[in-house]
Amino acid sequence: MRYKLLVVLLAVSCIALSTGAQAQDRPVNVSIGGGFTMPNSEVRDHLGDGYNFNFGVQVNVSPVIGIEGLYSFNGLGAKRISIPVSGAPGGAGVPTDFSADMNMQYGTGSVIFKAPHGTIRPYGLVGMGIYYRPVKVTTPGVGFVPGYCDPWWYVCVPGGFVPVENIVGKRSSTDFGMDFGGGVNFGAVYAEIRYHYIWGPEIQPQVNPLSGETVPGTGGKANGQFLQTTFGIRF
Repeated sequence: MRYKLLVVLLAVSCIALSTGAQAQDRPVNVSIGGGFTMPNSEVRDHLGDGYNFNFGVQVNVSPVIGIEGLYSFNGLGAKRISIPVSGAPGGAGVPTDFSADMNMQYGTGSVIFKAPHGTIRPYGLVGMGIYYRPVKVTTPGVGFVPGYCDPWWYVCVPGGFVPVENIVGKRSSTDFGMDFGGGVNFGAVYAEIRYHYIWGPEIQPQVNPLSGETVPGTGGKANGQFLQTTFGIRF
């Protein structure tokens, strides 16, 4: 059994290497991959780690230069923070959990600088694109649900108070950004890392309606910084 598995792995490796050797001579390459997306700098204090799925098309204008168009979907993890909430303006605040969920979608155009030959071919890239970032802020609450039964949901409940998520707000922003990084082509397989910087909108500081003073910690630039690692195939 071990020998059969070894033969299969060798065969798959040979096919990948052969496909990769042919792919580097093609005028157009298609890439499909996925991996991890990690917020950086101040963004990491407000959003969690997530995943990415990428689809790209690369036009090889010369043996060492390519032009790539890439679409990427990134799902980012929720980050829970505690904010004091009071029942009336100016009252004593009670620490309350809030969480934010965001996905990031972008389309970039990049210049690829690549090694022209070899089984292992490193490359570097730099580009710009448009980034769409919707975010939803929620806080836990309690709601009353009447009794109901739904066979297609496989559930019957007698009714009562249940935990719910209150949506505090939904926002989105579409902004310009840049990316740069590099990777390695190994046959038909590739691995790469990209750094993204996004110029976000400026959020104006809030003013307390009772005192007329600016609320500390509000306002600033919603710039984004993300590190993206991706593994996939290129053919």
